[in-house]
Amino acid sequence: MFSYVGACVLFAALLHATWNAMLHGNADRFLSMTWMSICIGIVSVAGIAFLPMPASGAWPCIVASGLVHIVYNMALVRAYQSGDLGATYPIARGSSPMLVALGAALFAREHPGVLPLIGIALVSAGIVWLALQRGNVSRKGALAALATGATIAVYTVIDGIGVRASGNAIAYTAWMFAFYLLMPLLFIAMRSVDALRAPIGVIGRGIAGGLVSVAAYGIVIWAMQFGAMGAVSALRETGVVFAALIGRMFLNEQLTVRRMLACCVIAAGAVCIGA
Repeated sequence: MFSYVGACVLFAALLHATWNAMLHGNADRFLSMTWMSICIGIVSVAGIAFLPMPASGAWPCIVASGLVHIVYNMALVRAYQSGDLGATYPIARGSSPMLVALGAALFAREHPGVLPLIGIALVSAGIVWLALQRGNVSRKGALAALATGATIAVYTVIDGIGVRASGNAIAYTAWMFAFYLLMPLLFIAMRSVDALRAPIGVIGRGIAGGLVSVAAYGIVIWAMQFGAMGAVSALRETGVVFAALIGRMFLNEQLTVRRMLACCVIAAGAVCIGA
């Protein structure tokens, strides 16, 4: 895994932590997520015009993943309304790699070796340890974060299966992300058209976050053509280390010795996956 594919997934982890920090840094996360989704949807639709159609076998996965991503977006917004980035992000991300490995074994007949499984377990344990060190997560926030983790596992397994059937990872990604245009419709239904109005800074950060998000998950979908879903997912979730650093540097969140040790456990897991 620590070929160029693994390096790309680690870069995707950094990108993912970055756009989550952009989302968490705005007071109205629902509005920010909606503008991110508008950007993602427009970019995807524009790309579709220049890409081949995915193979027919991929379409059930494209539709299912697109809809699950909408649920994920709403769960993520709810989680970030209840806790800070350094607490909710690790809970959401840490609960998914083992679920992805289990789902891949059940539905894609993937059976990673002993060392990658140890790596997946270490990454998950380190992330959970990182999350449990924060005492300011409400029960509501923890449940929302766990729900987010469950949706992450579901769409990751769906996309791992779908991209392999699609014949073109970029085309698959573009069509799946086109479903993000449902987010502004949901926002309008829950609030109003006028509520979409926002300061230029919020819109600008939403557009930037959307572009970063497309790159981050597009890399992950591409990587799942070559590596086991559980291993790719676990490497991706090392983004919690980047999130902890970003939270410390830009959001004035604490980075204690215990949190640094948890980050080391996560890094050790990543090494096992790549060995």
